[in-house]
Amino acid sequence: MRTRAFLLVLVAAAGCEKKVAATGAGSKVPGAPVETQPPNATGQKPAFAGQTRAPYKTANVAFKTETLASKLEHPWAVAFLPGGDMLITERPGRMRILSEDGTLSKPIAGLPKVDARGQGGLLDVAVDPAYDQNGFIYWSYAEPRGGDTNGTAVARGRLVRSASPHVDDVDIIFRQQPAMKSVNHFGSRLVFARDHTLFITLGERFITEGRMQAQKLDSDLGKIVRINTDGSIPEDNPFFGKKDVRPEIWSYGHRNIQAAALNPATGELWVVEHGTRGGDEVNRIEKGHDYGWPTIAYGIEYQGGPITGGITQHPGMDQPLYYWDPVIAPSGMAFYTGKLFPAWNGSLFVGGLAGKHVARLTLNGTRVTGEERLLAGKARIRDVREGPDGALYLLTDEENGELLRLVPAEGTRATARR
Repeated sequence: MRTRAFLLVLVAAAGCEKKVAATGAGSKVPGAPVETQPPNATGQKPAFAGQTRAPYKTANVAFKTETLASKLEHPWAVAFLPGGDMLITERPGRMRILSEDGTLSKPIAGLPKVDARGQGGLLDVAVDPAYDQNGFIYWSYAEPRGGDTNGTAVARGRLVRSASPHVDDVDIIFRQQPAMKSVNHFGSRLVFARDHTLFITLGERFITEGRMQAQKLDSDLGKIVRINTDGSIPEDNPFFGKKDVRPEIWSYGHRNIQAAALNPATGELWVVEHGTRGGDEVNRIEKGHDYGWPTIAYGIEYQGGPITGGITQHPGMDQPLYYWDPVIAPSGMAFYTGKLFPAWNGSLFVGGLAGKHVARLTLNGTRVTGEERLLAGKARIRDVREGPDGALYLLTDEENGELLRLVPAEGTRATARR
């Protein structure tokens, strides 16, 4: 009965995915916190100064927004192919090629069947670092399994670009275990490390049975895993060769990560994961570390009351670098390194679903020193990427979703200092 009640409340109130009202642009008073709403967890204190409610800090960048594609059904991810074309996934199960001239291809044939219920479907897409040599692309998706169960899976295939695009040599290189009867929290971001191993972020599937496995090392639920591109397990993974532990696990204690990127300065994986009512977290991922869910968390349960024991700190569990309460419902992120917007260099951009904006975080090493909210109220932002041209690319998660590109406004050089 507890599980059923828990599900009913969460399905009704899940800010991480459900369409909710925008939280607004927030404060634009220099030095004052951007967030003006009271936190859901009124008695909690951050572990260190600046861990939440960063002050408003603008880069004074003038930009304009261009629409590159529209009529996309809940697009989830965009990736860049050599030569200027792009891959776009749509959650119902379609992947298309958007050419430089704006032509959207037919759906790419040959993809496995997806379970598109709830938050499931076709999710992230990534291009092999050696694509010019091997032609491989990778995609994550909710895979239907027996007995109404499902789980996150990752496949790869060789992309054939033609009038009828398709993938050959398709191989499912990873399946999250165990499968669950849930339509939520698939995680699913794909990030290549500098050594070309592949990080996969995995949700804990939302239901109580899954949530409690985020701390268990014989389960993939609530984990980040690291595999080789053929699906084999790197021997330098932290738990490789240990008894009763899944060797693919890189880190654990996660809730639902839908934003992930390598820090270009360090090569470390950073992620932003969904909280409940409060507790969206920016985390720097370290090998073998425990990020606490659900033992520690900021925010409160959807139905009110404390999460687990109501604690936010515990020995051996990592603190987030930054958190939001109330949540923005993060999905998609990018560290900006391009030349098109010099003032944005070093900034971390995070998409907001419930927040309906893009959060630009000013960083000083691992500390967040400022926050600015762009395109407030525009749409649910599902993915954020820096393009090869230095523009910022965004996907809006709508029935009539769009691919947007942010470029400097005409007559500006976008050179203001951070």
